[in-house]
Amino acid sequence: MNDTIARGSQTAVITGAGSKRGIGRETARVLARHGFAIAILDVDEASAKANAAEIAQEFGVPALGVKCDVTDEAGIDAAVTAVEKQLPPIAALVNNAGITSPTRFVNIEPAEWQKLFAINAFGVYLVTRRIVPGMIERKYGRIVSLSSVSAQRGGGVFGGSHYSATKGAVLGFARALARELAPLGITSNCVAPALIDTDITGGQLVGAAREAAIAAIPVGRAGTANEVAETIAFLCTPQSSYITGATIDINGGSHIH
Repeated sequence: MNDTIARGSQTAVITGAGSKRGIGRETARVLARHGFAIAILDVDEASAKANAAEIAQEFGVPALGVKCDVTDEAGIDAAVTAVEKQLPPIAALVNNAGITSPTRFVNIEPAEWQKLFAINAFGVYLVTRRIVPGMIERKYGRIVSLSSVSAQRGGGVFGGSHYSATKGAVLGFARALARELAPLGITSNCVAPALIDTDITGGQLVGAAREAAIAAIPVGRAGTANEVAETIAFLCTPQSSYITGATIDINGGSHIH
């Protein structure tokens, strides 16, 4: 594999990138700047298409927005099939789709626990399962999955015990994938952000709770979506070929271990 990407010759798939102010959207933009064709998979079809159109116009690469519920196996197959038909081969997958909830453990109902696991963990498995065979066939691939500092420190930032548990599952899954897929030319890594300014945290972590969270961060501020996206993008490039099974902390020093 060459160390550079011919513009528009490889596709990066990013799940959950329909938000107007999220890590997924920013990651799609940074990957487009690196020359990837972009496939945005999101349950919000209109937002996925709007972000893809914006990326295509701004960066001059092919971009596609496709409706996709990451808990629906048939829907994933249809979405990825559409990507495979319309864009270049998939070289990178960013498992970004996810939800959170601050519900305390004693108040978590089974349905809420199951919902978080369905999207945050089972969804990662389903999308990866659909895309990996093509990477194996081409003997090349980059998989980056979004975990969280909450998985490493047992919450305490944002999200309840169920959220931390799902993100811990993602860590274990990504590391196991790294061992299995490394001999086949495919890397698998995680990024573990802490408090990042996005639509989710901006709307749900406010006032005294936000001030307390920032006070626990040595750099004294929340992170930006771009700071996470730049790291993810590097892990999607050929230059990251000797990094696999790693968890890259993006937390401003809030969890030093």
